[in-house]
Amino acid sequence: MSYDKFGLVNTSDMFANAIARHYAIPAFNFYNMETLNAIIGAARDMRSPVILAVSESAMRYIGDDMLMGMIAGLRLSGDLPVALHLDHGASYDACAHAIQLGFSSVMIDGSKLPFDENAQLAKSVVELAHSHNVTVEAELGTLAGIEDENTFGESSCYTNPADVIRFVDATGIDSLAIAIGTSHGAYKRKSDAEELRFDILDDIAKRLPDFPLVLHGASSIPARLVAQINEFGGEMGGARGIDAAQLRRATEMNVCKINVDSDSRLAFTAAVRKSLVENPKNFNPREYLGAAIKSVYDNCVDEICNIMGSDNKI
Repeated sequence: MSYDKFGLVNTSDMFANAIARHYAIPAFNFYNMETLNAIIGAARDMRSPVILAVSESAMRYIGDDMLMGMIAGLRLSGDLPVALHLDHGASYDACAHAIQLGFSSVMIDGSKLPFDENAQLAKSVVELAHSHNVTVEAELGTLAGIEDENTFGESSCYTNPADVIRFVDATGIDSLAIAIGTSHGAYKRKSDAEELRFDILDDIAKRLPDFPLVLHGASSIPARLVAQINEFGGEMGGARGIDAAQLRRATEMNVCKINVDSDSRLAFTAAVRKSLVENPKNFNPREYLGAAIKSVYDNCVDEICNIMGSDNKI
C-alpha cells in the first residue's frame, strides 16, 4: 500500500529543511502501542517532524497487520510530518517487504560487506524504492555494540571520507549513515572524555555539501534513567552514552537524522521498575504502562528540544 494513504511522508523535505536550519530529525525506535503513542505525543506537542523507526525484529514482534493498524490509527494529516522507516534492513527482500506494507523510508545496511557489494545492494534497493517514491539510507563504516538480534557488531570501523562520493554516486541513495565513534546499545563509551571523530565528520561534510548524513548508535543514555533503574533493582553499571553537546555540534555539520533507541528503552524500563516497586500491590498494567508512556514522552521531549533542536520546526 502507498504510504501516503497513511498520511506519511518520505524524508526528502525533512532532511533538506534540517540541513538548511541546522537541526536533526529525531528517529525514535518504537516496539508497541505505548512507545508509539509517547513518540507521536512528544512530536505533536513540540511541533517537531519525526521519523518512526522499526527494526526487523520489532516488526516480527508487533506483526505486520498490527504495526500498520497502529500507524493507521494515528490518523496522520499534513499538520505533522511523519516518516515510517525500516531501521537496519538486512536484505533487499526486507526493504521490499517494508515498501509493500507502506513504509516511506528504508535503510539497507550492507555496511559489513565489501565496498562494491555494499554499493550494489544499496543500488538495487534504491531502484525499487525510488519507483515508489520511497527514500533510501545506506551505511559506510561499522558500529560496535548490541541493540538487538538485528543490530549488533563486534568491532567498529570509521567511515573513510575518501569513499563517500564514490558510494553516493554509485548508489543514488538519499542519505548516508556514517561511523564516527557512536555505537549501539547502552554501553557506548568507557569514559566521559571520549569524543566523536569530528575531523572525519568535517571531511565528509565538505566532500558531500548539503547531503543528508545520519548518526546511528547516538543515544545519550541519561544518567538519571540509569540511576533509577539501578535504584529499583536493575543492574546497569557503567552504562554511558554520547554527550548531548557533541550531538548538537554534529547537527551543524550536515547530520540531519539522529537515531534514538536505547534511551527510550531506558525510560520505559525505569518507569515500570519504579512503579512496581513503589506499588507492590498493583497488578493493573495500565498503571505501570501509563508511567512508562509518560517517561518515554518526557525523554523524547527533552531530546527533541535539547539535542535535535527540532522543536517548533514544522
